Amino acid sequence: MRDFTHDHRWLSINTATLRRQHGQERPLIEILDDCARHGIRAVSPWRDQVAAAGLQATGRTLRAHGFELSGYCRGGMFTAADAAGLQLARDDNLRALDEACELNAACLVLVVGALPGALQGQAAHKDIALSRQQVFDGIAALLEQARARRMPLAIEPLHPMYAADRACVNTLEQALDLCDALDPQRSGALGVAVDLYHVWWDPKLQAQIERAGRERLLAFHVCDWLTPTTDLLNDRGMMGDGVIDIRQARGWVEANGFAGYSEVEIFSHRWWALSGEQTLQTCIERHRRCV
Repeated sequence: MRDFTHDHRWLSINTATLRRQHGQERPLIEILDDCARHGIRAVSPWRDQVAAAGLQATGRTLRAHGFELSGYCRGGMFTAADAAGLQLARDDNLRALDEACELNAACLVLVVGALPGALQGQAAHKDIALSRQQVFDGIAALLEQARARRMPLAIEPLHPMYAADRACVNTLEQALDLCDALDPQRSGALGVAVDLYHVWWDPKLQAQIERAGRERLLAFHVCDWLTPTTDLLNDRGMMGDGVIDIRQARGWVEANGFAGYSEVEIFSHRWWALSGEQTLQTCIERHRRCV
């Protein structure tokens, strides 16, 4: 396993981690400049932040600082209540794919969607099997375009608490079943993003990481699970503050061929209430000590 204790060469910052400071939204370019000043080598920006900054301006800043992209957040949300909604989702995913290519991301991360309308408070139906079929069909269609563009797709399973509203793929096993069905040749075009916040609890985690192997392990996201967790979306913990054995999990992914960045992705009202400087310095310190 790589030694992270002496530097932060393999730390990536998901820009959601720094998107607010003292509770106020921060411009993406400012976040990127801060990361560069602290010797960060890689980032993973969110599409809404890129849209606000402008795709071309974002690309120029990334290139000026010499950043690599550990991923691009995000595509997916494939489910819909009708044919028109499904087409809108497919069109938006093609835009996400082109943006990922423009920014030279390592992969496009997919949060697949769940019961249509549930995220807005009123699910259109209760047929989660239908939603999972729409996810399968949506990824299948996007995969053809991704192959043509040489942009890998990384399915990110989300914790079961999000099964109704954000993602009906909730375990690494489910995500890998999709990969095996859609990309049986293990071409590298389709794999998984292992986000420990979502999968740390899974008794099959080590076995499924081994099943994934080098070809499927496209991204590795770290943070911590706090006890108690006070907000199911925005109370992720800084590494070392919770109950996840992060170093053990990193050992598993590295033993199975992953040699990329450990991407810190923290949605947290606690950390967004502080200065971006404090959050970033803590990310660097905890990456060395806890990841």
